[in-house]
Amino acid sequence: MPQQGKFSYEFIVEEEGKRLDLFLKESLPQFSRSFIQKLIRKGKVTVNGKTSKTAYHIKKGDEVSISIPSLPELKVEARPIPLDVLWEDEEILVINKPAGMLVHPALPCVRDDTLVNALLFHCAHLSQVGGILRQGIVHRLDKDTSGVMVIAKDDRSHLSLATQFRKRVVKKVYVALVRGRPPEDEGRIELPIGRNPQDGRKMSIGGKFSREAITHYRVLKEWERWSLLELYPKTGRTHQIRLHLHSINCFLVGDKIYGGRMAKDFPYRVERGMLHARTLGFFHPQRGEWMEFEAPLPEDMKRAINCLDLSLA
Repeated sequence: MPQQGKFSYEFIVEEEGKRLDLFLKESLPQFSRSFIQKLIRKGKVTVNGKTSKTAYHIKKGDEVSISIPSLPELKVEARPIPLDVLWEDEEILVINKPAGMLVHPALPCVRDDTLVNALLFHCAHLSQVGGILRQGIVHRLDKDTSGVMVIAKDDRSHLSLATQFRKRVVKKVYVALVRGRPPEDEGRIELPIGRNPQDGRKMSIGGKFSREAITHYRVLKEWERWSLLELYPKTGRTHQIRLHLHSINCFLVGDKIYGGRMAKDFPYRVERGMLHARTLGFFHPQRGEWMEFEAPLPEDMKRAINCLDLSLA
């Protein structure tokens, strides 16, 4: 990809059905969705030679062209941001990501306070499979979600780990504090997830182009109106846990996107969604042995739980 100056991309659609903005976001992951939507609104995107709308659903054979205006030189700087390292060797790095940290920058605004900036300062080399903006990044956690992540230092390790995620070999365990009670102490939620047709920033359950999504859950603790849950997502759809919780009338405390007023009805002030990726297990990409890591519950979630214990004692 050119790093500066005006340039464009052209695509021939092979699989129909997706919204235009989502198709371009997946085709050009180095750009943010909001940036792509802005270009569509400005007429910088054409379908079969004509300007189109963000919500247009592409068809097989469509010729999509996008014109990118001049951008600053693409460069991600190393920054001395502390990392909570759980494991490190020549091939991988396992860290406990804090809440509030973006995993990687996205164009047009290349921020310098993301996990990738911290990794570049910490590591002599990182995998390049995901491109310059996603060096080392095999999987993601939302900005407000804390917990365990594995980083690849070389391309071979990256591809091995990515295959394990795709084949659902990886063990993932999350802890969530929610408003509400599940219908059972243990259960399985299997509801497909896709892009929200009315709001491209959100995901939704159901719809023509949704994909399979499966989450198992177990109740760890209950209070009068709240529950502490352990969650085992078998798939990794965007916003999967929050949407699946919503489907059983459980609302992630502090969730500003899907929680609504239910997420705000809490006796203790929280600054983010109370979701933590506690455990991550996988086979080492080079040596093959099973490895499992656990990140302790962060202080803000501990305080929220203690608040419930004290106020309802």
